[in-house]
Amino acid sequence: MDPEGLEKEIEELKLKEEKGNVHAHAQLQITTFSELVNDVSLHFQIIRFPKQIYVWIGYNSAKLGHMYAAAPTRPNNMVSVTSILGGVSDNTGSGIAHRLVLKTDLNIILACSIPKNSPMLETEAEKILIRKLVSLGYTKSRLGATSL
Repeated sequence: MDPEGLEKEIEELKLKEEKGNVHAHAQLQITTFSELVNDVSLHFQIIRFPKQIYVWIGYNSAKLGHMYAAAPTRPNNMVSVTSILGGVSDNTGSGIAHRLVLKTDLNIILACSIPKNSPMLETEAEKILIRKLVSLGYTKSRLGATSL
């Protein structure tokens, strides 16, 4: 093959790779917002990957907190949740992660720094988060398909 033909093929491959990278970045959606609940600032970050959602819920600071992974498991469509970071004694975010999988049918990574003895705050944070996920179209439709 002549050098000019080889250069042309390399340029075509580069263009295809760039288009692929643009497509991959277009699938990544980041949403960040804050809410004031009972004089406490709750901060949220949602990162939507093609088959997974990462959620961070911050309490009065940018502390990461405990991290959980939750996923639908087969064959019975149950949900499995495990602690990735932090102790198992503080399960504040594990319930939220479990319910998010049920609402979205996607893998969930959830980091949460809500204090462990604040069930009302946890409930409010989950309500706010679910409302936002519904408005973004990340939850399952009534027919069972996940909206994108």
